[in-house]
Amino acid sequence: MKKILMTGGGSAGHVTPNIALMKGLREAGFELHYAGLKDGIEHDLISKIPDVTFHEIESGKLRRYLSVKNLSSPFKVIKGVKQAKRLISELKPDVVFSKGGFVSVPVVMAARGKCPVVCHESDYTPGLANKIASRYADTVCVTFEDTIALSKSGIAKKMVHTGTPIRPELYDGVREKGLEAMGFDGSKPVMMVMGGSLGAAAVNEGVRKALPELLKRFDVVHLCGKGKVDDSVSCKGYRQFEYVGRELPDMLAATSVVISRAGANAVFEFMALGIPALLIPLPLEASRGDQILNANYVVKKGYAKKLDQKDITPELLVKLISELQDNRAAMHDMMKADALCDGTEEVLAEILKAADRK
Repeated sequence: MKKILMTGGGSAGHVTPNIALMKGLREAGFELHYAGLKDGIEHDLISKIPDVTFHEIESGKLRRYLSVKNLSSPFKVIKGVKQAKRLISELKPDVVFSKGGFVSVPVVMAARGKCPVVCHESDYTPGLANKIASRYADTVCVTFEDTIALSKSGIAKKMVHTGTPIRPELYDGVREKGLEAMGFDGSKPVMMVMGGSLGAAAVNEGVRKALPELLKRFDVVHLCGKGKVDDSVSCKGYRQFEYVGRELPDMLAATSVVISRAGANAVFEFMALGIPALLIPLPLEASRGDQILNANYVVKKGYAKKLDQKDITPELLVKLISELQDNRAAMHDMMKADALCDGTEEVLAEILKAADRK
């Protein structure tokens, strides 16, 4: 039986694409192993999967800004590399697959020369961890075709445009179950609001101010983020949740349009399901600008509209989301016809090719 060592963490976006690949890897006969931080989100998510062995390693967070914590990070990375080397020596994996995040760097560095390494970059431009990891990788899968042209020639030669893996359970949603979970009767189209696992205060506030007009046309389900439910806002056709798990596929199956941040994984999940989105990317002062680039790409494809956070007003929110609803059918058909909205099979093919090279 072939073995794969997967890694990635720090946020759900660095873990869920790994989970999306596991069904195909099982069918291809792989034994599944995962390396990550014991106190990271990757441990929380992966340890619940019975046939995946989780291996704890350490790593230092890679920061672009000045911090006293930067002094200890290199030592943690070095320790993590040593741990990963021991792990790889014991497991002898046929391939390492990295989804990014700072925990992936020691694993990829340790694997060089021991087995093929495949990395995946979700965003339009690589984050710092994947910039480092790509130097040690044999193949770098990218979500956006433009990423290849924007990269240095040495790294660009390793890149393959695959799209991003999509969790298969998202396709299994049942509209009627979603409506029941949300408490809606289906007489109005459903607008979903997603601000990420921690919520997005500016998006939450903007949507709540626009509710009187939005509720004339839509039922609104609002995934607010932990601790962000506002009990003072209670009206017919509006439901708030901090977070939803197993009910999400059903809720998405009942969703007509969505308002969301512009993380690459979320954006491509909406595209794969054919749901038009109003994207409100994290502003430059709160990010490295990757969500802005992600949103621009999807808007250029005709699958979404973009609203800068500083421009949020109730009037503009209502105008843009109404335009998306008016054009929903055509946008849905365009997205469903785009094969690379779901890159699961393409990424699996690159992993299998790499494993065969060993």
